Amino acid sequence: MRKIIVLEHISLDGVIQAPGGADEDRSDGFAYGGWIAPYSDPVLTDRLRKQMNSPFDPLLGRKTFDIWANYWPQHGNIWPEVNAATKYVASNTMTSSQWEPTVILNGNIAEKVTGLKQKQGPDLHVWGSGNLIQTLIKHNLVDVIWLMIYPITLGSGKRLFADGTIPTAYNVTESTVTKKGVIVVSYERSKGDLSRP
Repeated sequence: MRKIIVLEHISLDGVIQAPGGADEDRSDGFAYGGWIAPYSDPVLTDRLRKQMNSPFDPLLGRKTFDIWANYWPQHGNIWPEVNAATKYVASNTMTSSQWEPTVILNGNIAEKVTGLKQKQGPDLHVWGSGNLIQTLIKHNLVDVIWLMIYPITLGSGKRLFADGTIPTAYNVTESTVTKKGVIVVSYERSKGDLSRP
């Protein structure tokens, strides 16, 4: 069975919006785009590369997909795997994409993703895609959460966990702290029973 791995840059107060650039996502007046830039270092780059070079197919929300489709086809030398991978995009309005191979998932996204998990193939990596992640969490479809936690608070912006998050226990399977204070940690869903205290 394929795993769903959520990979996120996240602030101490849980914000995941627009980590990479000023104009990445200004929705709801978000003015702090590009907030991860001061924290780049070789340890963080190494951990990111490890994830980027593992076998995967991206599973993305429409907004993240559009950002990526406008960037990665022209920057294939940086991350050739993303252009070659089958890209799954959750959208009820998209009908096609120039960035191939792309599969559009519409209708009941939780049901479609459940079906994807049952098929043969590499793990499904979810980057960004805040609305999609909320759906996946609400339907207990996330297997691993791989976070880069930055020593910054932003006060506003889209958050990783929102209303509808179900109680779920996780085990830490990997962790490190960079010299600039970024905690890189992988949480795998526990098989434990949360009904116990």
